[in-house]
Amino acid sequence: MPKTPVQATLNSSSETSTEYSISQLAKEFDVTTRSIRHYEDLDLLSPARRGQTRIYTQADRTRLRLILRGKRLGLSLEDSREIIDMYEPGKTNVDQLKKLIDAIQLQRNKLNQQLDDISKLLKDLNQAEADCIDALKTNGSQ
Repeated sequence: MPKTPVQATLNSSSETSTEYSISQLAKEFDVTTRSIRHYEDLDLLSPARRGQTRIYTQADRTRLRLILRGKRLGLSLEDSREIIDMYEPGKTNVDQLKKLIDAIQLQRNKLNQQLDDISKLLKDLNQAEADCIDALKTNGSQ
């Protein structure tokens, strides 16, 4: 059975037991340590602790990658959490895929509406500018 994009990411990354510091992940993903701590505060990430030091696993790294991917797609953190948490190893994860498709379609619809709004605004701006230029020509010749 073929793996879903989330399954492939989660499965390939769980094959090693590499550990990461918060600064390593921040550098790798070009985010601030504060952002990573924020995701932890929201229970999106659950690093182990050695004293005050956070120790991130390969699974945490994968979750962070998926959170950031969801963010790039315009998903809310809560939507990303729900989709990521739906993953079940060894299952088809059809519900997870349907949820992701729904979120993508919703985001696409929002962006298409914004694009339409921007097109209308640009048309209005062009008309207002043309009207101003015409008014200057008319007033300048008097």
